[in-house]
Amino acid sequence: MAAARVHPGADVDPSATLGEDTVVWHLAQVREGAVLGGECIVGRGAYVGPGVRIGDRVKLQNHALVYEPAVLEDGVFIGPAVVLTNDLYPRSTGVDGALKRPDDWDALGVTVREGASVGARAVVVAGRTIGRWALVGAGATVTADVPDHALVVGTPARRIGWVGRAGEPLERAGDGKWRCPRTGEIYVEGEGRLERVSG
Repeated sequence: MAAARVHPGADVDPSATLGEDTVVWHLAQVREGAVLGGECIVGRGAYVGPGVRIGDRVKLQNHALVYEPAVLEDGVFIGPAVVLTNDLYPRSTGVDGALKRPDDWDALGVTVREGASVGARAVVVAGRTIGRWALVGAGATVTADVPDHALVVGTPARRIGWVGRAGEPLERAGDGKWRCPRTGEIYVEGEGRLERVSG
């Protein structure tokens, strides 16, 4: 393992923590108090807000915007130009016309669970959770929590199938079971949820 590498054109606050083998590319910004695990990649022009928590082996592609207080668990993929928002009722000013400051509103972070992927240009509304190993399609707008292993697309995002840990759509195997075409893992569906039972 090696120390984190920060491109000379990146802006990483001295109070941020970068794990071993993490790379921060040109024009990326990592704000104060952010914590990134090991082997992460922060792409060109990506933004990581103050106090954001990011696990190991996370990829933030170019121009992804991760606003505080988001939490990204291990193995998460955030595609190009994805936005993880933090304000349900955004306004520049209060009703008195004064510019809003951080103390004038409550930030609600997005949580992205282990192994989940969010496709290019998707937007996730403040306070929502993307479940483990879920896949959010490119350009989707996520307005509700996404279950583990769900494949969601559209605006607003809706579930159109299930994905396994390999990220590929699962195939029906009968009796409420689903099979991963890549790994052969078997999953069982029940009550709108999916659980891996073998492989």
